Amino acid sequence: MTATTALSAGLDGPAHFLTWGPIQISVANLVTIGVIVALFVLAVVLPFPKPRDRR
Repeated sequence: MTATTALSAGLDGPAHFLTWGPIQISVANLVTIGVIVALFVLAVVLPFPKPRDRR
């Protein structure tokens, strides 16, 4: 089994959905949104690299 086959295994099944009132979202989309928000927070919180003083 190659890595591509292992990663794509099980993707042909039905998606799992979370429902909260009128809102319905798939678990895969919710995970993707969570990763994007986490990366955005890290980009805002982490400091920019500062140039070194050359003497």
